[in-house]
Amino acid sequence: MGKQHQKGPFYYNRRQTDDHAITAKCPLVEITTSHFTVVAKSTHTFFDGNQAIFFLETASDTSTFHYRDKAPHSLFEEDMSSLSVLNPKAELARNAAALEMNISGARGLQEVMKTNLGPKGTLKMLVSGSGDLKLTKDGNILLHEMQIQHPTASMIARACTAQNDATGDGTTSTVLLIGELLKQAENYVSEGVHPRLITEGFEIAYKKILELLDTFKRTSAVDRDLLVEVARTSLHTKLHPKLADHITECVVDAVLAIRKDGNDKEPDLHMIEIMKMEHESETDTKLIRGLVLDHGGRHPDMPKDLENAYILIGNVSLEFEKTEVNSGLFYKTAAERERLLQAEREFITRRVLKIVELKKQVCGEDKSKGFVVINQKGIDPPSLDILAKHGILGIRRAKRRNMERLTLACGGEAVNSVDDLTPEVLGWAGKVYEHVLGEDKYTFIEDCKNPKSVTLLIKGPNKYTIEQINDAIYDGIRSVFNVLKDEAVVPGAGAFEIAAFCHLQNVAKTVKGRAKLGVEAFGKAFLVIPKTLATNAGFDAQEAIVKLIETYEENSTANQAVGLDIQSGEPCDPKGIWDNVSVKRCSIEACYNIASHLLEVDEEPHVWLSRLSFGFPISKAGFDAHYGPCGQSTHKEHSPGETLTWGNVMDRNLPHLASIRTVPTILANQ
Repeated sequence: MGKQHQKGPFYYNRRQTDDHAITAKCPLVEITTSHFTVVAKSTHTFFDGNQAIFFLETASDTSTFHYRDKAPHSLFEEDMSSLSVLNPKAELARNAAALEMNISGARGLQEVMKTNLGPKGTLKMLVSGSGDLKLTKDGNILLHEMQIQHPTASMIARACTAQNDATGDGTTSTVLLIGELLKQAENYVSEGVHPRLITEGFEIAYKKILELLDTFKRTSAVDRDLLVEVARTSLHTKLHPKLADHITECVVDAVLAIRKDGNDKEPDLHMIEIMKMEHESETDTKLIRGLVLDHGGRHPDMPKDLENAYILIGNVSLEFEKTEVNSGLFYKTAAERERLLQAEREFITRRVLKIVELKKQVCGEDKSKGFVVINQKGIDPPSLDILAKHGILGIRRAKRRNMERLTLACGGEAVNSVDDLTPEVLGWAGKVYEHVLGEDKYTFIEDCKNPKSVTLLIKGPNKYTIEQINDAIYDGIRSVFNVLKDEAVVPGAGAFEIAAFCHLQNVAKTVKGRAKLGVEAFGKAFLVIPKTLATNAGFDAQEAIVKLIETYEENSTANQAVGLDIQSGEPCDPKGIWDNVSVKRCSIEACYNIASHLLEVDEEPHVWLSRLSFGFPISKAGFDAHYGPCGQSTHKEHSPGETLTWGNVMDRNLPHLASIRTVPTILANQ
């Protein structure tokens, strides 16, 4: 067989034994083997045969030659050529490959997260690059801290953490539902059902589920008992039962305390200060009906323990400060200099003496009363001496965020000037004392009258326990807040998911066409929640699901909720176990939108911008030959999925490759 001259893709069948050569005009690279010689011009030339495929790339004076024993992968088909013009290092996954990539990412994230679900869920230990440890079972913390590389899994993680920012909970359940929706859809897609039909069924099911949620929720008077049950349900999934029961009361009382009136549905949660103290046991965590400041008095002679204390909250400078306008004072003698310094000192002293006069006005000679100055700006040592001499506790440089909290907790007003001070600007606290822990000082302001700002003091023997409690308290506070806002709750323990499955099975019977398959898949996906609860509790998931469905169908006429008892594995009435309506609604919306969008993806271009990567990620095993700068030949047999780079291809020769000649070039970073 002689030489052939043709344009476009070139084909070579390795079964042929005759030597031949295929050439193109204006050659840039010539490759010679024991069977053929190729001279190519185009940016991408494909060689396709029954048993071998050859890929030739000549872009920017750089060429790559691939030799394969198997049929070409989808990345190397003609559809790749248009994308390669834009970026020669790009990859393209289409149709089934794209769907498989999305499903594998969602399923992988699901496998990591599912063991955390429920009160019987396990903890994860996160280890940072510097060796720091963190123990948690909070889905939001895991998704924030884990280094997720898969693009689909990363997108799901960001969506779920956004839900946590909006509602405070539901991240783990959302991840499980998304993974299960894609798993159920994969079963139908693999049988030839078009993903668009599945998403149409998802849309029908999504609307029906939201209607079910509105009828399944329980609306009742929001009282303290209901809030305690909701907070306990949330905290039991994050902490061990004894500690969860203890913290539940603190969380509920904290949220109720900051409500401005009995009808306040959205209290400002920033008015709950969370203070951490590595001291004593975690069961010593408590609610302070006031504030805890992380600093104390700055003078050794100041009082450390005060009762019936009047509190002056100010943003007044009690130290000498440079003026904003540049100015100078000139003196001729030392006496003049002394008079200037004395005048500056008297300016600050007059401010301090006005505070002392106010203290005498409200306290008089009564030693049972105390006086405290909490200042956002500084207090210099001479001013501290004056305050200490008159029995006043002075705290300087208080945090800005605590200024509003102090006025809400103690009453009074924050002043910016000491002129015309009156007793009406003072706050009051029943007890103010200083607590020293190692080198740290804490000032406790307690027994305030009707405080609208409180502090949750977290104690624990180590920082790991403290961080775990802190994350749990955040979720507990948000769960109570959601109940006040929604004025309704949803039965928990998997009860809503069982009801959703049974409801969608009935809906599917009324849907015509293959869209009913999407409705069925949507319903089956909800079973992942009770299944995971049963598995994490040590029971057989299938047996538990069968019992739950049978019990629900027997009581469906009475709209009876049926949940899983994680202590026995039997169906039960989930009385006292409540979930948030807003969390369920947000989770359903996120699952529907993300799963539907991922199913509709049919192309995933991946652009590789590795600065030193000369190769191309391959999904099938084979042989690759790379030649690059200065005509140097490099060959290596590689494994599936491996990216060949200039540093890892300097190995043995490729079979049948006799010689490679190329224009000497330096490969530029792309």
